Amino acid sequence: MAKLIPERAPLGDPFIGAVLQLEGGQQALAQTADRAGADVIVSDAFIVRYGVPYLGKPHLSIVPGMLVLDYGDIFTGEAAWDFLYNRSNLYPRAEVFGYRSDGRDDMIIIRSLDLALPVEVFVYPDEKATTPSAHPKALIATSEAGLPPRLLKYLPRFETVTHWKASLP
Repeated sequence: MAKLIPERAPLGDPFIGAVLQLEGGQQALAQTADRAGADVIVSDAFIVRYGVPYLGKPHLSIVPGMLVLDYGDIFTGEAAWDFLYNRSNLYPRAEVFGYRSDGRDDMIIIRSLDLALPVEVFVYPDEKATTPSAHPKALIATSEAGLPPRLLKYLPRFETVTHWKASLP
């Protein structure tokens, strides 16, 4: 009997707060009311997703929704992310299906992804959205309590907007 193909399930974490942007275009996720001269470009509740940069094209990333191995096993969500970062060297021809950082639907083989580059963080307005609203490079939160562990792993955290601004070149 043939296997049923599951729906794509990109890894995502709910977040309540805002995305702040400075004049130079730098963006940060903020869980604090402190805006300190930054513009709010997205606020309220949204979804944070994680992208893997393309090899040789680091300006593009794919947010994996489904991973298909050479011999037919299919992974989605947390299982796909875990496989991609912990066992993908066993199946470099496995296919990754997802949406790119520019919102385009794509399929790419694992060996064409650059797993050595930092994971990209993207903000989406809701679960169904395929084009990100923002691409933050920092997290502003006074505490780590209640924050998704992945978010803390992939974005540097600052206590205030002022601390974040001071860290920029």
